[in-house]
Amino acid sequence: MDSLIAKADAVRPRKHSRPDSSKKASPSSLPAPDRTSTSIHTTTSLPRSLRPSEPLPKKGVKSHAHIPNKSLRLELDRRAAHAVRTKAARDDAALLTTAVGAEPGRLEADGDMERTWRVGQAEIARAVGAEAASQRREWVLDGGPYRTRYTRNGRHLAIAGRNGHVASFDWQTGTVHAELQLRETCRDVTYLHDQSHFAVAQKKYVFIYDQNGVELHKLSHHLEPTRLEFLPYHWLLASVGNAGHLKYQDTSTGQLVAAHRTALGPCTTLTQNPHSAVLYLGHQNGCVTLWTPNLAHPAVRLQAHLGALAGAAVDPRDAGRYLATAGVDGRVKVWDSRMWGVVREWSTRGGGGEVEWSQKGVLAVASGGSVSTYNPPHNHTPMRANALAPPPLYLTHPLPAGRPLTSLRFCPFTDVLAVGHARGVSSLLVPGAGEAHFDSAEADPYENRRMRREREVRGLLDKGRTPDVPFARRPRVERLRLEGKYAEQDDKEEGEEGSEEEGGGWE
Repeated sequence: MDSLIAKADAVRPRKHSRPDSSKKASPSSLPAPDRTSTSIHTTTSLPRSLRPSEPLPKKGVKSHAHIPNKSLRLELDRRAAHAVRTKAARDDAALLTTAVGAEPGRLEADGDMERTWRVGQAEIARAVGAEAASQRREWVLDGGPYRTRYTRNGRHLAIAGRNGHVASFDWQTGTVHAELQLRETCRDVTYLHDQSHFAVAQKKYVFIYDQNGVELHKLSHHLEPTRLEFLPYHWLLASVGNAGHLKYQDTSTGQLVAAHRTALGPCTTLTQNPHSAVLYLGHQNGCVTLWTPNLAHPAVRLQAHLGALAGAAVDPRDAGRYLATAGVDGRVKVWDSRMWGVVREWSTRGGGGEVEWSQKGVLAVASGGSVSTYNPPHNHTPMRANALAPPPLYLTHPLPAGRPLTSLRFCPFTDVLAVGHARGVSSLLVPGAGEAHFDSAEADPYENRRMRREREVRGLLDKGRTPDVPFARRPRVERLRLEGKYAEQDDKEEGEEGSEEEGGGWE
């Protein structure tokens, strides 16, 4: 029978015997894996159209059935579905954060007797990961006190000492780009559009250097500058000096855009609202004034303190809604810019000093020889029981040997606070201060040279137009040029007279 079945090439009849469950298949009886499929399994994947996707919610998805173009309709449907899934993921993350009861990354006290401000920097460095612990550093330098400034992506740091020591470096890798000994007074430093250029407010003028420390320009119209600010969307470098003049320089064309006379004496406090590009000046009589290039007078004038201002900062969240000011009288005030009223006020020990907001709303205050931080929403929520009670303290770090504390800067996208003082620069760990997510089109901490060039070109193309300045408020040289009466001897005479309202380009 078997020989007949073999000759006929037929299938043997199926045996109806039940399989024995007690017998297990031996490894040798298992089919051998396919070597080809195993080798390509780790490097191949299903096409995106065949991958399983999460079901979309029944409501909230916008329909584009009215669009006749099929490719455009599919693209809009895909974007709408992506937006709905992103919103659902954000809602889930917010729900989880609310259930936990605290902001992600913040320190929490275990019990009622514990306080977060008792935790020191050494204990925080031991508790966090190795990469975060390496960000806690101390740079002991002799040219202090120092002013600090980070780039917009938080990757590079520039420092300027009062005695002329200036440096620009990648603080995460330790790569030094430039280090200068200018041998004259330096009052402030700021980066321009990226780390390839930085400006230094020196004793008499503002100088611009490239990444290698080579001097490129001398801005002779910015006399005795004390503070610098750069407006990235308008490519404007603003400075204020001992003469009380606020000047805007266009770094893309080299022209002096505007020069305003504040008539309030020397100014040592300057900050900006990153959302509206409005500059905030703090004066010796306790006033805070708001300026724009197209107005020769302050848009807002606020009597903030009874004495001189020591520091001012604008909260980057909520479109710059809150303004924090500190006076030499030791008072710290938080203002609501919608009604210009004080929402929180308290006193600090050792007099007033610098103030700074982080991306997540943490407020840092330097007073005396220590740095204190306060968490939102307590730092801008009024307390009805005692209006002058300080908000709950989050973290504090004493620096008695570094007096005076002259600079506070939060590093973007990281939980690091750079403190400039007389002994150098200290980087402190402040958990929960930095924004964890970044927009690579605005500021990318991991950008390469090609991406930086593309972002620079895109920034020039999308540069915000400087508001038109009326003819009567333009500098004299520009008025003469427009009337066709400009001559070289007029420019020389204006340079000899040292007129503060003169306009011009690079030197």
